[in-house]
Amino acid sequence: MRHRAASPAVPGSPARTGRDRLPSLTGLRFWAALVVVLYHLSRQVAPLPGLSDMVWYGRSGVTFFFVLSGFVLAWTYDGARVPATVFLWRRFARIWPLLAVTTVFSVGVWLALGKAVSAKAVVATLLLVHAWIPDPVILQGGNPAAWSLSDEAWFYLIFPALMALPAVRSARGRRWIGVLACGGALLVWLGGSLLTDASVRAWALDYLPLTRTLQFLLGVVAGLAVKRGWRPPVSLWPAVALVIGWHAALIPWSGAVPDSLWYSPYSASQLLSAPLFALLVAAAAVADVEGRATGLGGPWAIRLGHWSFAWYLIHEIVIRFCLAEYGRPESVSSTALLWALVIAVSLLLSACAYIWVEHPLERLLRAKGPRVPAPPRRDEPASPGAPGAPRTLSRRSGAGS
Repeated sequence: MRHRAASPAVPGSPARTGRDRLPSLTGLRFWAALVVVLYHLSRQVAPLPGLSDMVWYGRSGVTFFFVLSGFVLAWTYDGARVPATVFLWRRFARIWPLLAVTTVFSVGVWLALGKAVSAKAVVATLLLVHAWIPDPVILQGGNPAAWSLSDEAWFYLIFPALMALPAVRSARGRRWIGVLACGGALLVWLGGSLLTDASVRAWALDYLPLTRTLQFLLGVVAGLAVKRGWRPPVSLWPAVALVIGWHAALIPWSGAVPDSLWYSPYSASQLLSAPLFALLVAAAAVADVEGRATGLGGPWAIRLGHWSFAWYLIHEIVIRFCLAEYGRPESVSSTALLWALVIAVSLLLSACAYIWVEHPLERLLRAKGPRVPAPPRRDEPASPGAPGAPRTLSRRSGAGS
């Protein structure tokens, strides 16, 4: 879930390049990953009083990443003339090397713990198709956290077509798409009442890429709207307060309704949080564009944001190993110690993975892959309609990578 962002120059702001031109979004990525980590620690290790209540539905952090993905891709590639093949290769270079390495790591831990591993699950994971298959073994048999990359791969495939839609290119169309995406999420959640099998319902509402596409689409239209001058109705910290308030409201709901029921906050926390995350991302981006300090874009915040993709893929593997090694804690103090150990070890491994695996392999693959064609010389005008002319993502027909 790593994305480059580009923004107009801000007078008086420090010069930034590449993925950190919207530094607050990079910083937010770390906090979203942290919420997912704490969610897994609460549910798989043991809860910590108070904190676990707030992150009991922290899986919504994945929804944040889907919204952020659409926002940053639209922001970055709007107006860029990039062939779709180049765009897709760049996305492959971004996510697949670390996926492959962490899947090998995950399978190695499973085998070391004496657990059987499904070869079909590993292949499905590496092919990024596992979220399409309603089988828990396939979904989690490679690297359990990697299911969201199957959704991301789908988003990347449809992104050029989305950006070519006339409705996406107009302010009125984007408003309608935003309204329909929010209403569609509510209808999808209510549609869970038609699925009586809890495991099928969880797959259809929480994993299936088609269901999650609404969140990505909301991010796309928000990114284009902000790029064209729209400003969200709330600033950054009120948007943060809305997100926190939403998760606080889930606490009494959780106590009243078991997660196994369709009207529990489990799926609602993921499907209905997208509008709040879109406001949050838009508000943070606007603050960066306008040169306002947010506290989210400092050097360490950016560094942690860079590590967050690896942290997301690695932390559950570390949890699995620590539980096998030390067992489930029985007191608050031992729970806190095991939490601290998992966070420290997984974050350290993530830093190493970013520095020695993710970043260098991405650069290598991008250098070896297809590139944006050089612009024609003035005396050799381009012929977009000529046979063999590359399909591009442009301001008129889409956005590139």
